[in-house]
Amino acid sequence: MKIGVFYEHQLPRPWADGDEARLISDALEEVELADRIGVEYLWEVEHHFLEEYSHSSAPEVFLAAASQRTRDIRLGHGIVQTPPPFNHPARVAERIAMLDLVSGGRAEFGTGESSSEAELGGFLIDPAEKRAMWEEGLRVALRCLTEEPFTGHHGPHVTMPPRNVVPKPVQKPHPPVWVACSRRDTILLAAQRAIGALAFAFVNPEDARQWVDDYYATLEREGVPVGDAVNANLACVTTFMCHPDEDEALARGLEGANFFGYSLAHYYVFGRHRPGVTDVWSEYRARRAEHGFDPEEVAAAAANQDRLGAKVVQDGLGGLRGAIGTPAQLRDFLLRYEEAGVDQVILCSQAGRNRHEHIMESLELLGREVLPAIRERDEAAQRAKERRLAPIVEKVMARKPASDHPPLPADDYSFPAIPRAVADRTGSDDFHAWLDRFADQAAGGDSELSNLLG
Repeated sequence: MKIGVFYEHQLPRPWADGDEARLISDALEEVELADRIGVEYLWEVEHHFLEEYSHSSAPEVFLAAASQRTRDIRLGHGIVQTPPPFNHPARVAERIAMLDLVSGGRAEFGTGESSSEAELGGFLIDPAEKRAMWEEGLRVALRCLTEEPFTGHHGPHVTMPPRNVVPKPVQKPHPPVWVACSRRDTILLAAQRAIGALAFAFVNPEDARQWVDDYYATLEREGVPVGDAVNANLACVTTFMCHPDEDEALARGLEGANFFGYSLAHYYVFGRHRPGVTDVWSEYRARRAEHGFDPEEVAAAAANQDRLGAKVVQDGLGGLRGAIGTPAQLRDFLLRYEEAGVDQVILCSQAGRNRHEHIMESLELLGREVLPAIRERDEAAQRAKERRLAPIVEKVMARKPASDHPPLPADDYSFPAIPRAVADRTGSDDFHAWLDRFADQAAGGDSELSNLLG
């Protein structure tokens, strides 16, 4: 099993000048440390307009910056919103390829569709159409990454003529593809499309086992690749803070972890938001117990638990706990995910008002006392998994239809420059002759051409 770290770039109110710059600077320092201690994945979200919950609207910029401060860590979009009103698929392909190039082949292409009114409404996306938009945008983006040239597409949500989309990624045929999942049906969707499942839901290891079994059974039985490679992996996310003293770990991590859950629910479930006005942090402090995200209740319940759980409950109230505890507790908690067959656990500690220095100390402890045993077991487990899955992957790849890569509309397809198109349209021989002379002059390095092109 592999370990990743996860960033939303949370920033509770009130805000002061420089807070966002400090937030990003701290996160880059944390990622640099994560890489140094052996964390294998960095996941960065794309969200829009979700004040306080996520100030991460351009993950490709953050990931590119992280690529220059790290050496080994995989750089994951967790996720790119692929419905075309968010991101045109050609632009998605270009950004993924460039990230792969600047990082030396470390990009991971996580995808998703969003389910918040803030984002869907902000980009005028009909929620009933978002799943179809996600898939069409993803398919076109993957074709742009792999086809030379991209042969064109005409669909309900994307229309694009043939073009050769450059650059191309280092990883062939393309970086590994994932989709964000929060329910069983999207876990099955990931398996049906033969892509990785990013389970962004807080589930206990024992509950995750059923998701793992469903994913791999569905992959073998129904998987048809949406791209040109199979990415058979299931990852789970959990909150995280580590300290030698359990009470101190709880004090450092619980409030932020439960703000993460509350602010997520504010935008996706029960909230009513006034842009630029609503103070989610203040609402959380005042109302967290009634919505089941009360760190005091979690701390009280922790005294009666013999092992960690993603969510704990006492007297009908509860909240998020996850991987918040001592190194010994974390080792046990992560081992349970490993035994359940989870391929990766993604740790989220940048949440609420969690302090940068505490996150750094927590990562140091993780690297020193938790990761070595996990990584040692992972090497053998990966070899065994590759052998076990090889015939399944072969079977799944054989199902991919040739029609996923249609031919060019004509063998001699080309497009003219705009002035040449004008000459074609008007039938002007003189204009064609002038353009030909212009081409000859350009080939000869005529210094006057810059004036004409300007």
